[in-house]
Amino acid sequence: MSSASLAWFARHEIGLFWRDWTALVLRGKPRRKIFVGLALAGFLIGMHVVAWFTVTDTVNLAETDPRAVFIFVSGCALVSLSLMVSQSLEMVTRAFYARADLDLILTSPAPSARIFIVRFCAVALMSVVMSAALVAPFFNVMAVLESPVWLLGYFALLSMSAIATAIALIVAVVLFRTVGPRRTRFIAQIIAAVIGAGFAIAMQLVAIVYFGNLSRLSVLTSPELTVSLPGPASPIWIPARAMLGDALAVLAFCVAGFGILGLSIWAYSSRFAALALSTVGVSEHNTVNARRPARFRAGTVRRTLRRKELVLLARDPWLLSQTLMQMLYLLVPAFLLWRNYGSDIGAVIVVVPVVVMASGQLAGGLAWLTLCGEDAPDLVETAPMSSNVALQAKIEAVLIAVGLAVAPIVLFLGLVDLHAALITAICLVLSASAATAMQVWFRAQAKRSHFRHRHASSKIATLAEAFSSISWAGTAALAALGNGLAAVSALMAVGVLVFVWTIRPREA
Repeated sequence: MSSASLAWFARHEIGLFWRDWTALVLRGKPRRKIFVGLALAGFLIGMHVVAWFTVTDTVNLAETDPRAVFIFVSGCALVSLSLMVSQSLEMVTRAFYARADLDLILTSPAPSARIFIVRFCAVALMSVVMSAALVAPFFNVMAVLESPVWLLGYFALLSMSAIATAIALIVAVVLFRTVGPRRTRFIAQIIAAVIGAGFAIAMQLVAIVYFGNLSRLSVLTSPELTVSLPGPASPIWIPARAMLGDALAVLAFCVAGFGILGLSIWAYSSRFAALALSTVGVSEHNTVNARRPARFRAGTVRRTLRRKELVLLARDPWLLSQTLMQMLYLLVPAFLLWRNYGSDIGAVIVVVPVVVMASGQLAGGLAWLTLCGEDAPDLVETAPMSSNVALQAKIEAVLIAVGLAVAPIVLFLGLVDLHAALITAICLVLSASAATAMQVWFRAQAKRSHFRHRHASSKIATLAEAFSSISWAGTAALAALGNGLAAVSALMAVGVLVFVWTIRPREA
């Protein structure tokens, strides 16, 4: 395998990544380069300011038990690793399914293993970007305040990303061999969602059981945990030491991380082409075939359209995996409510805003899918019916889907506090309706496969949707407490909705 061919493939992958990223960010408008540059600069400066005040206000590391520091760093690193594995698993499986230039490369004289080696190394680099954007400012600030040795933490992040990519590659290959190419991508996305949210949720569940709150810091700073773990000289703290800038630990961690990635690529390199070819003919939106003949059901046009949208949502495998993480985070308040059933009304106040906010975010995603992700927009527009009827059916389908998702929690909440349950029901309907309305006003035709990048369509709608969900969540929490400030929060939510309506595109 020549280094020249690897370099060519590397340049090719970098070019594809840069083209896709610029197309996503600029959306065909070159003038956005200045705005994007300023936004990135502002984000980096803001993160460094946050890191500066956070570091200067923390306890001196020299006066803290080393094990407590290692536990805290290890916990944060595991959360980052779970997110890296989630992101890497999605990108690794996508590398096998994305046709684009893959068919041309596989039929070329060049060994097919080379392109996959380069692509998986690119996955390792790309998966570290998100974590580096959040962690790098702390490395930089500590390098200025204490010692430049803290900059070695960058290599520790790269090693973590290599490990995450290796785990993702092994999982993907195992799925191909066990469930086949038709189901691998669907199951891989579900596993990615579970892994991405799993560790953070597990920490919160442990905090609920042992400390009665939702704070992950309660687990990481627990004296009982600190005493039960090995001393500072134990090898299990090598990753933590590497994140803290220990040169020897960084070297050992990098050797382990890059070695694991290299071994996994070497072990499966001969199968990459076969796995990619096995995905030929597998539709990106492959759904389960009907096992029984469809029956004609008479009904009004509106009812038929509403049922059609619900059926599309129910049988869309990518929708389940891409919204699963939002649903998983509802497990935490549900568990808190069950744990404190009949004993602590404070748990109710925690559950109420979480359910309301989740409803708004879920409604925004589903509304985008039904309004903008229509597979046959021309067919719907030319049908002998009013466009308002189709729009109403889509909106009703979204609200029904959101209601079915959160209904169990609201019903159980009613057994604990009927007043809080009624407030939650009202506010979640308002939050979901507001998010849906914003998607209606800013809708633009797109493909269902673009669901992951829906927030790139309109930054105003995205920010307004988030502010609206937060405002309605605050309204629900304050109203459940009987606080008069709930009216102020409700007015803020209505104000956001009115503002979005006034700036909506003329076509809406």
